[in-house]
Amino acid sequence: MAEKDDAEHPIPLEWRPLLTNVAAAFVEGDFGLERGIEGVAPVDAETQEWIAESIDAYGETLAPLDPTVWERSCYSWDGANNHWRLLVDLTTVAEPVSDLVLHARLSDTDPPMLTIYAVYVP
Repeated sequence: MAEKDDAEHPIPLEWRPLLTNVAAAFVEGDFGLERGIEGVAPVDAETQEWIAESIDAYGETLAPLDPTVWERSCYSWDGANNHWRLLVDLTTVAEPVSDLVLHARLSDTDPPMLTIYAVYVP
């Protein structure tokens, strides 16, 4: 069970495949997640555009997630909104752990739903 406190924690093992699938879709340019990933909400057009622009501005090509991303990626609980905030470092062809971050929220519902909010450099 994920922690519901004020601290940051490593991404739980059971969430990693879902996030890996999202990153794989982004590698292929599917920023709207049109392929459909169970447990992940489709990404609206405005957010898709922002994600594409952020990746383009970074100047590197995305690559599948390297296992080392989990060493820096984290989540925290947002009790006021009843979800976990996730920050996942993305991998590029040049960097196993880049400065680009996937920002998502995972609802505390049954079943949980992952919503992608942004990709950016914090």
